[in-house]
Amino acid sequence: MKVLLVAAVVALIHGIAATLLIKGPSEPVLEGEHVTLECLYSDSELNISQVHFEVFSQYMQRWRTIWSGSWCFASMSTERTADSLVLFIPHAAVNNDGSYRCVSDGENGTAADMISPLLDFKVHYMRELSLTREGYRSYLGVPQELKVRLGDDVVLECDASSSEEPDFSWSRDGDDWILPSSTLTLRKISAMDEGHYTCMAEHPSVEALRRNRTISITVLSKDARWYESSNARFMLMTSAAAFSLLMLTFVVSASLFLFCRARRAAAFKGPIDDHYQKKPIYKTSVESLPSICADKQPLV
Repeated sequence: MKVLLVAAVVALIHGIAATLLIKGPSEPVLEGEHVTLECLYSDSELNISQVHFEVFSQYMQRWRTIWSGSWCFASMSTERTADSLVLFIPHAAVNNDGSYRCVSDGENGTAADMISPLLDFKVHYMRELSLTREGYRSYLGVPQELKVRLGDDVVLECDASSSEEPDFSWSRDGDDWILPSSTLTLRKISAMDEGHYTCMAEHPSVEALRRNRTISITVLSKDARWYESSNARFMLMTSAAAFSLLMLTFVVSASLFLFCRARRAAAFKGPIDDHYQKKPIYKTSVESLPSICADKQPLV
């Protein structure tokens, strides 16, 4: 009896000491990378078949069970081994951000309803840089070669969509200065300001994530024609596009007006008055037709 009691106490202590663990990436996760999560017990004798993954949904504000093959988790798959449950994310995306945990709902004695510590990971990314110029609005963005008139102001803004706010800086080829800002401002531009300017964006947490874009600035001479600058060319292109759109609208409106007018004219026009088909035709009538018959009955 004492032996059985001692064995029960040892088993109880052993069960209490067992914990459910979750393992995941130890380094920052980049967009598109392969991610693997693993559920396992600290005591390998416990049944891992009664364990599942859960992820916290920020939208629903609740935990959701990850089912392999479900359309909600189509980008994920699970695989069960002898002593662990593995979750595969082949191509990490922004929507894979969040908190994950392992939950035991099986018949593991004291391990039933056991929950692992949380594992949080964030998918880091940085999109391509975009440049905008103050006073210059174009869906195509700022041209690679920017031509400006002598004495104009040039204000360039560098931006990039990123998982964290990037650190921006500007530099010019041939110079040793670096401007730690996303905005480059050149007032009363002169020929000395010509050159190739580069904007660089660096991710604050992931050194491998960085983007840069170079733009060439050319200063036109005083006697340059007004349409040679990038601003003037953009205005001409915009005016031409607006005129083309206006002409297209006019043609479509005129065609629609003529079509509706023709429909109304056809609707108000009465049926053909074919009185020949309404009156009986006799042989002796003025409207009669030559006939070899001698009857006096109407032909129609």
